[in-house]
Amino acid sequence: MKPSLVLQKLRSGENVVCFKSNLADARVVEIAALAGFDCIWLDQEHIGQDWSILAAQIWAAQSQNKDTLVRVPRGSYSDYVKPLEMNASGIMVPHVMSPEDAQNVIRMTRFYPLGARAIDGGNADGAYTAADFKQYLKDANQQRFVILQIEDPEPLEQLEEIASLEGFDMLFFGPGDFSQAIGAPGDMDHPKIIAARQRVAEVARKFGKFAGTTGGLGSLSAYQDMGYQFISMGADVIGLSQYCADLMAGFANRNQKGTSTDYYKA
Repeated sequence: MKPSLVLQKLRSGENVVCFKSNLADARVVEIAALAGFDCIWLDQEHIGQDWSILAAQIWAAQSQNKDTLVRVPRGSYSDYVKPLEMNASGIMVPHVMSPEDAQNVIRMTRFYPLGARAIDGGNADGAYTAADFKQYLKDANQQRFVILQIEDPEPLEQLEEIASLEGFDMLFFGPGDFSQAIGAPGDMDHPKIIAARQRVAEVARKFGKFAGTTGGLGSLSAYQDMGYQFISMGADVIGLSQYCADLMAGFANRNQKGTSTDYYKA
C-alpha cells in the first residue's frame, strides 16, 4: 500500500495544504495536484459523485503522487469504507457529536485491533488480493487517515474524551456549520467561533492528534501558529466562478470591439 503523503508530512511536523474539488472531472484533481497541493478534498456529503467518478479522481491524484481526502456522508459503514477500498488516502466524517459517535466511526473504519472494519481485500487498497493479507490490515490502519469533523457546539463539552480515543488521526474544525449552529451564519469572526477553533487545536495537540480546518492565505499563518498543520485552502468552484465574474466585469467595462485579450489569460 502506497504510504500517505499527508501522514508522512504531518508526522514529520510539516504543514499540509489541501484543495477542495466539487466538480466531477478528474482533470480538475490532476490540475490541483500538478500545482503542488498535498491533498485533494473530494466531497460526498454535499455532492455525491458516482463511484466511478470518485475512482477516476483518486487515480488522478495518485498519478501525481498526491493524497485524496473523501468527506463521506453520514450513512452506513459501507459509505465509510468504500472510499478507502478505492484507495483514497483518508476519509473525513462530518458532524461527529459525541465520544460514542466517534468510537462507532473508529469501529467501522479501522481493522483489528483498533476496530472491526468489514474486510474485503479485493479492491485497489488491497492490490486486488495481491497484497499480503496481514500486511494489508496493518498498512490500512497506519497509512490511511481518519478525520473527525467538529462543526457543532455539542461535542465541545466532551472534546477531550473524543480526542483521547485511539484509532483516528485528526480533529477538523468546520466553521461554516458551526456558525449556523450558534445562530451567527457566516460570521467567521464571531467570538464563539474563534474560541472553538482555538479549543479544537489545543485539545488535538494535548492528545497527540493533528488539527485541521479551512482557511485562506490571509489566515494561514495565524491558524498554523494556533496549531493547525492541515489547512484546506481554496476550491475549484470558487476559482472558476471568480474567473468568469472577472471576465464579464472586464467585458462590461469595455466596448466589445476594444476588448483586450488579456482577459483570456489565467
